[in-house]
Amino acid sequence: MTLFRSRIIKLFKLRNLSTAPQAVRVQEELTQTFKTTENNPVNHDERHLGKFYTIPSGQLKTIFSHGLTNEYKKIITTFTEACLMVRKPALDIFECLAQTNYKKPVNKYVIYGGYGCGKSSTLLHVIHHGYCSNKIIVHIPWATHWYLGPKEVANSTTKDGLVDLPIDAAAWLVNFKKQNADVLARTDLKLSKSYEWSPEDTSLKNSPLLDTIGLGIERIKYACDIVDALMTELKEACIAGKCKVLVAIDGFNALFADTTRVKDEQKQMVPSARISLTRSFLNITKSDWCNGEVVVVVDEKATEERRNSHLPRYLLSEKGFEHMDPFLPIAVENYSRDEFDTVIEYYKNRKWIRELTADGHKELKVISGANPRKLMNYCKHL
Repeated sequence: MTLFRSRIIKLFKLRNLSTAPQAVRVQEELTQTFKTTENNPVNHDERHLGKFYTIPSGQLKTIFSHGLTNEYKKIITTFTEACLMVRKPALDIFECLAQTNYKKPVNKYVIYGGYGCGKSSTLLHVIHHGYCSNKIIVHIPWATHWYLGPKEVANSTTKDGLVDLPIDAAAWLVNFKKQNADVLARTDLKLSKSYEWSPEDTSLKNSPLLDTIGLGIERIKYACDIVDALMTELKEACIAGKCKVLVAIDGFNALFADTTRVKDEQKQMVPSARISLTRSFLNITKSDWCNGEVVVVVDEKATEERRNSHLPRYLLSEKGFEHMDPFLPIAVENYSRDEFDTVIEYYKNRKWIRELTADGHKELKVISGANPRKLMNYCKHL
């Protein structure tokens, strides 16, 4: 009896061993219907269109330590991973970048679309692509934050009539340094000229750029001036062929707002044009440099004015349109039928949706209009 039991156990183990690899293969095949194993956006093309890819956790902490909304952070926690869908707008930009002549003035791309259609996700995909291409990233996650809720306001001591946001500028420098630590260490950029921040503090020509960034973080009162100098130095380094830069700004039309909630010493609201950070980032979005690209998002929610259309010509206003011209408009639309089906499968896999009938699937598509944000919100209750 004991011998018989041992043979049965041995046979059972052998069967399990033989079927285990097959079970793994089946699971991988199911996963491949909505997900790709190619996690390097540099390699993304039409083969990966409509599938999710995973941002490695190490890169996520480095690149997007400050570039994610609280809502998306909750999604990452809930799903236990950070995924983005490979969509056509991002692939269109990648295709253009692959054909770019970087010796000529920078190309500009304006991402636009209705609310919740995935503009910011497209920008994140582009930023990840830039990081994996060893480019220096100049990233503003949401420019509106500076104009609607600044941490501190002070009159500029170096630029007459302008207003500084020193704490916000220093916080941006912290994130810029973290986001670009590796590439800055490799390129070892030096200052092209000397800068005098005060009679006591100066940054000499040929001193490391990282040291100047560190000064702006330690001495907050210099932060805005150092951000301005940093934009100039990055442009000079690109022109000299020392590096490549990706400028990525979400809510870009906020830089042309006529009204903000920033008040000067007379308690008067100031337009965005009078804020020093605005001028710094408008400087690096000009066309007077090479070895880089400018990718921005315009959004109806970026300002408290101009909310009747999502089109770039309207949101940028005449001033902003002239500043960006020439640019390539990149439209982001709601999910296609295949993309919608892929998202539903992904939600099921991550247990965001427990059960869904065929009729439920159709109903979700109708009530959400295949809008990514609406679909996510409706699925919270399923």
